[in-house]
Amino acid sequence: SDLVKNFALHGRKVVAIGRNYKLHAEELQNAIPTEPFWFLKPPSAYLLPGSPIVLPQGVQNIHHEVELGVIVGKRCKNVSEHE
Repeated sequence: SDLVKNFALHGRKVVAIGRNYKLHAEELQNAIPTEPFWFLKPPSAYLLPGSPIVLPQGVQNIHHEVELGVIVGKRCKNVSEHE
């Protein structure tokens, strides 16, 4: 859909859940929280398909992850599990 193709151009934010994968937290020697935590990714973090990933100068310790995204195409609030 056009919404998916143009998300990097028009998306406002990504709401993410961190440390929800125990083995990755252990690999990074992070404390394992009792509940995952929420954080935001700003539009400046988006890359267009084919764009290079530019690493900051002097950074040596890089980890990659695979993410699953869900686009909510409407404004919503207090949505029930059934909806």
